[in-house]
This record gives sequence, structure tokens and C-alpha cells, in this order.
Amino acid sequence: MLKNTTIINAKLYGYQEPQKILINEQGIIEDIQSMGVVNSTQKGDKVYDAQGDWISLGGIDLQINGGLGLAFPEIQAKDLPKLHQICEFLWQEGIDGFLPTLVTTSVENIQRSLAIFERFIKLQKEENVPTAKVLGVHLEGPFLNHQKKGAHPAQYLLTPSVEAIEWLLDSYESIVKIITLAPELDISDEVIPYLSSRGIIASLGHSQANAKEAKKAFEMGASMVTHAFNAMPPLHHRQPGLLGEAMINPNVYCGLIADGNHVCPTMIELLLRGSLYERGVFLVSDALAPIGLGDGVYPWDNRQIEVKKGTARLANGTLAGTTLPLLMGVKNLVEWQLCPIGNAIALATESPRKAIKLPGISPGQPGSLLQWHWDKDNNQVNWRRL
Repeated sequence: MLKNTTIINAKLYGYQEPQKILINEQGIIEDIQSMGVVNSTQKGDKVYDAQGDWISLGGIDLQINGGLGLAFPEIQAKDLPKLHQICEFLWQEGIDGFLPTLVTTSVENIQRSLAIFERFIKLQKEENVPTAKVLGVHLEGPFLNHQKKGAHPAQYLLTPSVEAIEWLLDSYESIVKIITLAPELDISDEVIPYLSSRGIIASLGHSQANAKEAKKAFEMGASMVTHAFNAMPPLHHRQPGLLGEAMINPNVYCGLIADGNHVCPTMIELLLRGSLYERGVFLVSDALAPIGLGDGVYPWDNRQIEVKKGTARLANGTLAGTTLPLLMGVKNLVEWQLCPIGNAIALATESPRKAIKLPGISPGQPGSLLQWHWDKDNNQVNWRRL
């Protein structure tokens, strides 16, 4: 983390001209100013010249299922040291914060995992060291449609209801930030308003919802879509479905896996253009436990997944997730020439913050920054922590 430093000649998302960033002795951004403003730093301050590169906050990953061999739904109290290692690994991968994602499993497993993450969040606040922070938990299930369950085990799927939500969350409601659910399964129309009243984001996913059902869910308070295109009806010119309705709603954010396997690059470009780039899309890794370990065969609940070139599949070929880090999606979008570099960076750093109502790069935010360099001649993007 930079302290007592002024960064000059920095490109920032949301600004037309190069800016300078003033970071105080506590490592907090004190001000962002145009390069034309008279220097207001004190004598002796360090100056860092970004030389026209892009500067951003670190990434926020709202859907990551594990790391370094540890699957978050299987976490035990003895795994706290491993969780510290995962946070350090993610920090080195440019991630400032993340939501450990619990895929569908037994209620007992979910509650045990929630108890451990609640304890870990408290530990991180006490330690206050530079590392990727657990911002809360994302429950990807168990309120999913059997017809779109993907790799989720069918025996643990539940019908959404207020009573089931209360039973599942028990006393851990305060750390749950997102719940992915299939809205068409809630015949009471009470679940999404209930979640909204508790400050929990309802994200639509693993769903067969049509456009009418999705629109109703958004009107009731759902504000997110889990891994757009995957585990939902496809876009169709007469049946736009859940995703079509999400793309035209300015209040809805769509998570996107930009690995080139979950979604074809052509469809990624369609989504980005239809959602005005960063306005309604954010990148997620959807990374599984083997992230950081390389390709190979790994256990996954009582099954196995095979990882090849960062893509994980079950033995029957079902796509299970990735082991590619979040910021690889930024590189892909630029190098595939799908969107401008500033927008691509925002999709991993600014947009996920907006989606969960956190501030982006601005005065008052930590000076833990990334520098992005785009080699236009070779069409390559590289980043590093400052």
C-alpha cells in the first residue's frame, strides 16, 4: 500500500484527462486532481509517475468457490490457516476483496461454513493487514431449478420460502451478501422482498424463468444475475428470457465469466454492448478450489473434476467452473478486442463494487492500487500492485 505519495499522469476510469492521486500518511486516497491543478502536496512527499498507464483499485470477486485446494463449502475450523493463505494468494492476484461462494450442499455444511467465515471476518478486522478481505458470503443455492442445476447436487436443492431462508441462515444472516435463486420456484412472491428487507442481494440464476417471471422478480427487488448465459434459458428473438429482461433493466447487474469457455466471445460482446459495457456487467472468476494449483484431477464434494487449461469439468463433461483468476478476464476482453481497456478494468474493479454498493476509486478509499500497462503493438495487458 502506498503512503505519503502522489501518483501523477494516471489514467482513471471516469475521468477524461490524466489525473494525480494524493495518498496520505495513513495510506488513504486524500484527493484526485487534474494534472492542471497546482501541486498541493507537501515538501518531501514521494512522487510516482504512472506515465499514462491506467490506475485502479484492486479487483472484487463476487463469485469464487475456493482456492489452493480448499472448497469453501467443505471448510473446517482447522482450515483457518489455509484461508489466510488463500487471501494472500488472491491479494497477489490483484484482488482486494471477495465473497466466498458456497455452492449447493447440505444445510449443515452451509451453516458450518458460515460460522467459520463469520469468525474469519472478525479476525481479519482485528489483524488489519494488506490482504484480500472476505466481504461476506455468496450462497449459490440451494434454491435452484432442478432443470438448470448444472454441477449442483440435486439431493440438496430446496424450494425457496421465507421459512427455508430463515432455517438456512440461522444466526448468520449478517454475513450473507448474495443468494442466487430461481425466482419461478417461489410461488409465494415473498422471498425476494424478504431478502431485500434484510440487506441481502437476490441474484437470479440456475433458473428457467421467462422474461415475465424475471421482470416480476426485478420489480420485487432482485438486482443481479449469476454468471450470465450459463444455467438459464438462452437469448431468443421471441423468448428473451431472464437474461434478455436483465439486459434492458438499468438497475440489474450481470455477473460474467470471461474465460472464453463459459460464454463465446461473440456473446460476451453482445452482452457488453447491450448493457453499455460497465453499466450492467461485472466480471467474476467462478473459480473452484484448484485455483492456484494448475491442471489435473481434483476432488469436488463426493465427485471429481478435471481441470484442463483452467477449465473444470465433471467426468460427464458438465462444465463446473474455472481455475483462472479474476483479472485474467480483463486481459481476455482487451486482447480479444471486445471492449476498451478502461471499461475492461472497470468490469473487475468498479462494477462489482457498484453492484454491492461499495464506493469505487475516490477520496477516502485505501491507496492499494493496481497499475495497468497496455502494450498496443503486441495487444498485451499487464498489471502490477503499486
